[in-house]
Amino acid sequence: MAYETIIYERQENIAVIKFNRPKVLNAINPKMVGELKEAFGKIAADKSVKVLILTGTGDKAFVAGADIASMKNYTTLQGRFFSRNGQDLLFQIEALPIPVIACVNGFALGGGTEISMACDFIYAADSAGFGQPEINLGIMPGFGGTQRLSRLVGKAMAKELCMTGKIISARDAKDIGLVNKIFPKEMLWEETIKVANLLASKGKVSLRAVKDAIERGYDQDLRTGCYIESDAFGICMDSEDAREGMDAFLEKRKAEFKGELL
Repeated sequence: MAYETIIYERQENIAVIKFNRPKVLNAINPKMVGELKEAFGKIAADKSVKVLILTGTGDKAFVAGADIASMKNYTTLQGRFFSRNGQDLLFQIEALPIPVIACVNGFALGGGTEISMACDFIYAADSAGFGQPEINLGIMPGFGGTQRLSRLVGKAMAKELCMTGKIISARDAKDIGLVNKIFPKEMLWEETIKVANLLASKGKVSLRAVKDAIERGYDQDLRTGCYIESDAFGICMDSEDAREGMDAFLEKRKAEFKGELL
């Protein structure tokens, strides 16, 4: 499929999706949401992909929010549909069976912050900015921002960011637990690829099991979360990767994971 609003690339077993509307700072519109859904479905079905990186084209923005021109006349029903469609997109990111890295090369505002929060890792340029400025337009976050932000940084900080609409620096975002690491802008891609290659060298079954256990267990009580972990651990043990990993350890060689269940 030829895409208009995104660029899909492969670097061996690493997939890269670039938000590609640089003239409007990669703002999200319904066309982009649809193309991202199609691309994520393609990646989920491709067993050769071990890691996904999301980033923006240009040097100014990851995603600088929604395309206001395309949504300014929405009715209540149209607004609700756009919100639910975006929320479904982010659930699709979280459900991918592989690690997803947000490589935030510039401003990640509104939907940009929301997309990054649905990823497993957020690496940001030191010049990047984060925020939920929708309040300044008389609206509010609609792609899950109020919910994911409060879970990541706490209710008080989430309310402050969403109610004031202020934009914070990458360093401040790291300080409140929103961002994993920050790098000088010229080093961001290199460092992101390093981590992607490290993840790609791990067993695909165990990567998926870890992601699933953390995601499913996060909102559960400790005992239920541990039971979810036990189920995932059992699946890992009965995998080709587990046999290979433990054999390699005992034989003092590097493991070569295939990512298959027995």
